[in-house]
Amino acid sequence: MKFLVSLPHKDNEFQIQQTEAARVAARLLGVEVEILYAENNPVLQIQQILRAVRADSPPSGLVVEPIATQALETVLRKAAAADIGAAVLNGTVGYVEALRAEFPHVGLFRVASDQVEIGRLQGLQVRALLPRGGTLLYLHGPHASTAAQERFRGLEEVLASGPVMRLIVLDGHWSGESAERAVAHWLRLRSSAATRLDLVAAQDDAMAAGARRALRAAVPCLGLGGVPDVGQRMVNEGALAATVIVPSNTGVAIEHLARWLRRGVVPASIVLPVRSYPAEPDALGRVRRTA
Repeated sequence: MKFLVSLPHKDNEFQIQQTEAARVAARLLGVEVEILYAENNPVLQIQQILRAVRADSPPSGLVVEPIATQALETVLRKAAAADIGAAVLNGTVGYVEALRAEFPHVGLFRVASDQVEIGRLQGLQVRALLPRGGTLLYLHGPHASTAAQERFRGLEEVLASGPVMRLIVLDGHWSGESAERAVAHWLRLRSSAATRLDLVAAQDDAMAAGARRALRAAVPCLGLGGVPDVGQRMVNEGALAATVIVPSNTGVAIEHLARWLRRGVVPASIVLPVRSYPAEPDALGRVRRTA
């Protein structure tokens, strides 16, 4: 039993956690796992998966965290036609249900946290820190990513329900370096000189850290991901005001694919819970009063 795990890249703390969770699950279940990274390139990711599916010894199942979901349907259909199951991670992929109906005996399912809810939680953190409104610098992930789109939508829902918030959106690519470059470029613009930032929020902890390095100023920062030795540690040390804990899901995906292959149980889609860190509103209030 062999699984292919396709991840967008290997350069941030969440993907490192995804990698380790996949390896731990493989060891516990007694299966093989091959992990490929697509360098944030959706074309490369599809090519890597297709090459594996067409190989003389293809994997028993795919675990895919898609960079862009549009091209993945064709690949998953080819895999299902060859009785290769697939778990799609961290993205809303409407065609999974259609493929499940087309190939009812094949293990096709999603494993994800509610990305809109993740955005809402971060929006609530923003409101706790800026109860009367203010200026928010926001680091957005790749726009082709449904997770990035949905996190932003959840944030906007919460921000629309309170005092006016000026929102400055910059593009990042799930890395501290990309966020640092984006913020440094923004700081060089003439318009930024007259802007007083009240808060920075990023769609992952690495981008929050990169933005913080570029600003070199005492502006509270919010992250996402909450890996214990990265995001949570940064909150505990005061480098971040808060984060949202998003659990790893590669291990869960491998476990359910293995169960399907061994017992014939086709998994349903799985939603993993998320939570704010710190969880107490008072903790965020203390950050606001001391920032």
